[in-house]
This record gives sequence, structure tokens and C-alpha cells, in this order.
Amino acid sequence: MGLKPDHWIRRMALEHKMIEPFVDSQVRNGVISYGVSSYGYDVRVANEFKIFTNVFSATVDPKNFDTNSMVDFVGDVCVVPPNSFALARTVEYFRIPRKVLTVCLGKSTYARCGIIVNVTPFEPEWEGYVTLEISNTTPLPAKIYANEGLAQVLFFEADEECEVSYADKKGKYQKQQSIVLPKL
Repeated sequence: MGLKPDHWIRRMALEHKMIEPFVDSQVRNGVISYGVSSYGYDVRVANEFKIFTNVFSATVDPKNFDTNSMVDFVGDVCVVPPNSFALARTVEYFRIPRKVLTVCLGKSTYARCGIIVNVTPFEPEWEGYVTLEISNTTPLPAKIYANEGLAQVLFFEADEECEVSYADKKGKYQKQQSIVLPKL
């Protein structure tokens, strides 16, 4: 399994619609960068957010998620409260090929501000908008800029196809169209 370079990402995005919309170069003037990079793709965060709140004294339970633990926000700048968390989604829609696995890591600009992005791997044949998990580990409010870069996706291609893909097992997060909350 090998890390794939920019020309492979361009080919897969254009020929197989692996990433839509696809930005063929790195955009960086006045924004947190996004688009294709040397060995990955920097995704943008959309302007829809779900911010954790304790207004209703809800308990976070992954087996029985209470939507009262979050408030919805739409806008160009989302402020994540101190020591808190938000969910968002990518601007880009992904279609992962059967021989490919991705790893997604937060961008250093945000990491250096104490903002951690956690995204699970995109499995072979997973598709959808990516739900992004954003943690503000600081004691201060933190700004997240919509339609700018938030994380980098790295693509790994296997020598052969997997036996069972995410689509084969009818994964519960397949074809996400919005921010998707935890499912059991």
C-alpha cells in the first residue's frame, strides 16, 4: 500500500469523480489553504456547524445521542467555545475507490492554535460528505473559517482490492448528505 502523489489524485478526481468539487491547485492567498497538495488534498469546511452546549444538561452517549447537546449554526465564522467541540462537514463530496483507504489529519494552522480535527479513515467504497470533528482544546473561544481549509486527506492505494468494502457491508455512514450524528 503506497501514499499517492498529486498527479494520481488529479486523475482520480477528474476521471472517477473521487472529489467534487475538485480544486486542482493549492489555494492560499488570504485563506487557510485548500485544494490538491503534494501527497494529499486539503478539504474545506462548509458553513454548517453543530456546536456542543450544556444549556440543556444533556449527557453525551454514543449509543443514545441526545440532539439537545448541540446547537445548530450556519455562518462564515463559527466560534467554538473554550474546551468544547463542534461537528461540521466538508464542502467536498468523496467517492473512495475499492483499492483506496484515506487518513485525514488536521491542518497545522489550526493545530498550532489548539484546535484539533479528528476524522476517521474513509474506507474503500465509502462515499459522502465527510463529517468533521473539531475540538477546541484551549481555554479561549476559537474561530473556524467556513469555506477554507481545515484538514488534509492522504490517499493510500493497496496492491489489490479488499474482500469486503464499506459499500458491501452497507455501512451506516454511507452517502452522507449533511452532518451526521453518531449512529448505533
